[in-house]
Amino acid sequence: MPKPWATLGIDLHLEPAGPGLRRGLTDALRDAVRTGRLAPGTRLPSSRSLAADLGIARNTVAEAYTDLVAEGWLTARQGSGTRVAERGMGSPRTSATLSTTPYVTAPPRPHRPRPRPAYDLLPGSPDLASFPRTEWLKAARRALLAAPHEVFGYGDPRGRAELRTALAGYLSRARGVRADPERIVVCAGFGHGLHLLGRVLRARGAETVAVESYGLPPHWNQLTAADLTTTPLPFDELGTDPGELTDEAAVLLTPAHQFPMGMPLHRDRRATVVDWASSTGGLVLEDDYDGEFRYDRQPVGALQGLDPDHVVYLGTASKSLAPALRLAWMVLPPTLVEEVTAAKGHVDTCGALDQLTLAEFLTSGAYDRHVRAARLRYRRRRDALVRALATHAPHLNVTGIAAGLHVLLRLPPGTEQSVVQAATWQGLALHGLTAFRHESTTTERMDALVVGYGTPPDHAWAGALEALCRVLP
Repeated sequence: MPKPWATLGIDLHLEPAGPGLRRGLTDALRDAVRTGRLAPGTRLPSSRSLAADLGIARNTVAEAYTDLVAEGWLTARQGSGTRVAERGMGSPRTSATLSTTPYVTAPPRPHRPRPRPAYDLLPGSPDLASFPRTEWLKAARRALLAAPHEVFGYGDPRGRAELRTALAGYLSRARGVRADPERIVVCAGFGHGLHLLGRVLRARGAETVAVESYGLPPHWNQLTAADLTTTPLPFDELGTDPGELTDEAAVLLTPAHQFPMGMPLHRDRRATVVDWASSTGGLVLEDDYDGEFRYDRQPVGALQGLDPDHVVYLGTASKSLAPALRLAWMVLPPTLVEEVTAAKGHVDTCGALDQLTLAEFLTSGAYDRHVRAARLRYRRRRDALVRALATHAPHLNVTGIAAGLHVLLRLPPGTEQSVVQAATWQGLALHGLTAFRHESTTTERMDALVVGYGTPPDHAWAGALEALCRVLP
C-alpha cells in the first residue's frame, strides 16, 4: 500500500511558476534559498516525497535538484540526502556564472545581543518565579474536567460566562466595583482593552482624550493609534488635577495608585472627575493596574463605584499573576457594552481554557490566598528597599511606598540621566521618571527614579539593593 503524502517528508511550501514545471520548480527552490526561507544545511525532501507533495513526476524533481547542485545552491551526498549548501566567504554570484562553483555570500556580522541585566528594577512586572504553578495546575484540571463541550468552540466575544460571573463577585467584594457579568468584557491585556475603547470612542466622533502628565507611553500610543489626541492634565502634590477637563470625550486615570508617582487621587478630585463625567457625558477610563497590593493603609476603592454609568473599570491579571496569561477585563457602562463587544469581533479572542482556569482560581479561594502571600512578600521587599535607602542615601526622598510594586526616588536636579547610565554599567535595569513624562505636559520637570521591586526573585533581592545603592548620588 503506498504511503500517504503526509508521511513522505518535511513540509515545503513551493509555488512552481514559469513556462515549464522543471524550470518553475528550479526557480522556486533557488528563490527560497536566496531569500533565506531555506536556511543553509536544511535537508530537502527526497525527490519521491516532493514529487508526491506537488503532484508532479519524480524525474522532474530529480532534474531540478541536479541543476541546483550544479549551480552550487544545493549539495547532494550519498547517505545524507540533498541539502541547502552552506555559505562561505565571498561575494554572491548569479546563476548565470555559477556553473560548477558553490553558492557563496559574505557572512553576516555576528549578532551580539545586549547582555541581560543582572538585576531588573523596571516597574510593571511581578515576580514571575512566584507564579502559583501547582495551584494553577489543580485549577486547570478541575476546570477542564468540568468544561462543557461548547467551550472548545468560538465562544462569546465578551468572554466565558464563568469568568465574567467570578469576576463580578470578586470585584464587588474586593474593589467596590458595581459589576454585572453582562457588562464585563474579557480582553487580552490592558492594552487590548484600551485599543477597543479607543476604536469605539473614535467611531462615536471623539477627538481628544485627557491623560495624566506622567503615565505609560504605550497606553497613550494605543489612543493615538485610534486617531485620538491625548492632552495631559496638570499634576501637583495632590496628584492629577481634573479641574481643567472641558469637552474631552474621556479621561484615562490611575486613581487608586497613580503610575508612576505613587499617590492616590485626592478625594476632592475623585468627586470632581465624577461630576465632570456626569455633567458632560464624558467617560472615565479607570486603570486599576495593581489594586490588590496595599500595605500601610486601607485599600482605596475603585472610582467606578461612584458612577458606574460613566466610569469604565479596567483590571488585569498581569500584576497579580503573570502578564503571559494575557487576561484583563473591562466593566462597562450599559451604553458601551454592545459597541465594545462589536469592536472585539464576533468570537472570543482570549483563550477559553485559561479563562475557565482563572474562574476556578477565583471561586475556589486560591486567588485570594495567592494575593495575600504575594502582598506579604512584596511588602518585605519594599521594607528592605526603604531601609537600604535610609542607610545609604538618607538625603534622597522616597515616596509612593504605601501600595503597588514600585517606589519613586527623588534625585538632585540634573542627575537622573547620569544615574540611569551608571545603573546600566552596573548591570541594573532602571528607569528614570523622564521615561514616563508626556511630551506635551507643562508640569514642572523633576529628576527621579521609578524603582520596581516586583521582578527580582527573592534570592536576588539583596544583590539588587546593593547594586542600586552603588549608583545613587
